Amino acid sequence: MKKVVVLGCGMVGSVIAADLSKKYKVTVVDKNENNLRILSTVYSVKTLTADLSAKKEIKNIIKDCDLVIGAVPGFMGFETLKTVIEAGKNIVDISFFPEDAFLLDDLAKQNNVIAVVDAGVAPGMSNFILGYHNQKMSVKKFECFVGGLPFKRTLPYEYKAPFSPIDVLEEYTRPARLVENGKIVVKPALSEAELIEVENVGTLEAFNTDGLRSLLQTMKIPEMKEKTMRYPGHIEKIKLLRDTGFFGTDKIEINGAKISPMALTSHLLLSHWKLEENEPEFTSMIIKIVGTENGKFRKYIYRLFDRFDEKTGFSSMARTTGFACTSIANLVLEGDFTKKGISPPEFVGADEKCFSKVLNYQKQRKIIYRRSSE
Repeated sequence: MKKVVVLGCGMVGSVIAADLSKKYKVTVVDKNENNLRILSTVYSVKTLTADLSAKKEIKNIIKDCDLVIGAVPGFMGFETLKTVIEAGKNIVDISFFPEDAFLLDDLAKQNNVIAVVDAGVAPGMSNFILGYHNQKMSVKKFECFVGGLPFKRTLPYEYKAPFSPIDVLEEYTRPARLVENGKIVVKPALSEAELIEVENVGTLEAFNTDGLRSLLQTMKIPEMKEKTMRYPGHIEKIKLLRDTGFFGTDKIEINGAKISPMALTSHLLLSHWKLEENEPEFTSMIIKIVGTENGKFRKYIYRLFDRFDEKTGFSSMARTTGFACTSIANLVLEGDFTKKGISPPEFVGADEKCFSKVLNYQKQRKIIYRRSSE
């Protein structure tokens, strides 16, 4: 039986470990003993408590495994990926770190390593689906609208996060890179709001975020954008906080104490944005791909709508991200994807066999991407 080491036992890491344990021998590593204990009482996994910022410790833990899953926080992701590559181990990563993964491409090739990054839902499956169609048609326009929200709308924010608020706040502060007329343009986050109709929910509000990531390098498409969806009215509340300075990262001194406004805001929002136990929430994604195929106009639309799973207790955001990762991990473990070096999901989706297997794998877990075309 092949061995997998999952680095990180947070919300998504737990789902990944649980899913892979059905077929592989899984070891989960984290410093949070409580998370590890909860997971191991339900699923057949081995747990290890360790400091995942210690390179030597990571290399020792992964020395005998067949695949590593990177599910650490974003600020640790790049160095963790580098450590795994230096150890010569294949990895599928969902840490969504801010650094450019292609900086490690030569290192991965030198160490004969398969490294798939951004293997989540968005970025992740959005890239994967575009990669597939980019091989079959001349794509002129790519749009992705994605959001995860609670069904219950509670004022003032009408939003809750299944992970740390600081990760969400980054989406609201980092300038958004889009492609217009074949050129990369930078626009403020939260800009160019538009209303989107979403099944089972109604009207949501979409705004620019910096979610294209690797697509800015790997795709030569004239028009590309990614937008995040929230309930209408959320943007204005966030803009008020942002423009007042609550998202500043430079420390300020108040009565002799120094703290960054961002750290304070994140701390205060934690209780407001925390999901209740087993609270119903959903993930929605709409992908639009427009271009010419076999000399004719073609428009493909993919729709994903997923809910909290009452049976397992897994949130929709954890399911859609986690099963995207495990579907790609399964490709690597079974020898279906063998490209050495750094591979964003669009490289995986470009292979027709991989494309079908990933969608079928997720469909078996009730993550369904419904496609229509014009």
